[in-house]
Amino acid sequence: MNRTGSLARKTGETDIFVSLDLDGEGVSQIDTGIGFFDHMLSAVAKHGLMDLTVRVQGDLAVDGHHTVEDTGIVFGAALAQALGDKKGIRRVGSCFLPMDESLAFCALDISGRPYLAFDAAFPAEMCGGYASELTEEFFRAVSVSSGITLHLKAEGRNTHHMIEALYKAFARALRDAAALDPRVKGVPSTKGVL
Repeated sequence: MNRTGSLARKTGETDIFVSLDLDGEGVSQIDTGIGFFDHMLSAVAKHGLMDLTVRVQGDLAVDGHHTVEDTGIVFGAALAQALGDKKGIRRVGSCFLPMDESLAFCALDISGRPYLAFDAAFPAEMCGGYASELTEEFFRAVSVSSGITLHLKAEGRNTHHMIEALYKAFARALRDAAALDPRVKGVPSTKGVL
């Protein structure tokens, strides 16, 4: 089974290409123009064991908002494409992930019902050229465009650690939820569809 997704999207604000393979080895080629965001997406690939290519040309002269949010939209759509009919997946995943003094939690359901519950108060407004508040915007875009119910929470004192722990927790939870389980017959839902 080939569980890959690939999508290009061009607007007046961004030009984005995302390609992913859910059954990869964690190899990534990321270039968004925002170093910290590149680091986060590389962590998603590594900890999610997905091969991920992301190329973005965004209006960074304005700020990073469109780049990060629109990347979330395209990533989520490519993810939905890779998941296909969702037959045989575990569907639900969760992860507590510590990073030094910080602790992040992610629980997600590949449900077809997009929803984001996000709870994190970051001490610093910026991590390099990345605005901390864009973390919530990225995950909201991913949730909506992929149809995933997503709960994220982080505590800590170091903004870099908190954000990185959130991205890694998401990757690990997604890896578990998207995993194929030979005992699952068809779609894991009493409704028969996701």
